[in-house]
Amino acid sequence: MTMPGVGAIVALTVKSAIDDPDRFRFSREIGPWTGLTPKRDQSGERDILGHISKAGDAGLRSALFRAATVMLNRGRASWLTAWAWNVAKSRGKKRATVALARRIGVVLHRMWRDGSKFRFKRADAMAAAAA
Repeated sequence: MTMPGVGAIVALTVKSAIDDPDRFRFSREIGPWTGLTPKRDQSGERDILGHISKAGDAGLRSALFRAATVMLNRGRASWLTAWAWNVAKSRGKKRATVALARRIGVVLHRMWRDGSKFRFKRADAMAAAAA
C-alpha cells in the first residue's frame, strides 16, 4: 500500500488473486495473466494488435484500472505517473491508463516478492533493482 493509488482494497485484491507470488517466474507475466495486454491477430502477412484480451480475473483487472485512474488523476508525482503521461501524449489517456494498470500489477508483484516499498524516483528504483 506504499504505492500511490493503491489502498487496502486493491492490495487485498492483488494478494487474493495472485495468491502465491512464486507462481510467476517473472513479474512481467502478470500483464498477460490479468488480460491487460493487447490481443494479437496474425495470419500470413498481417499482424494486428487489437483491444486488451480480458483474460484472467476481471476483479483484479478492474482494481488495477481503478488504481491507475487514481494515480493519474490524484496521486503524487512519481516515475510511473511521468511515464504514463508520456504514453498519454502519444496514445491517449485511456490507453495510458490501461498501460499504467498493467505496469502497476508488475510493480506490485515485484514489491511483494522482494518485500520492498514503492520508490517515487526512478533512480532509486533502478539502484534497488541492481543491488
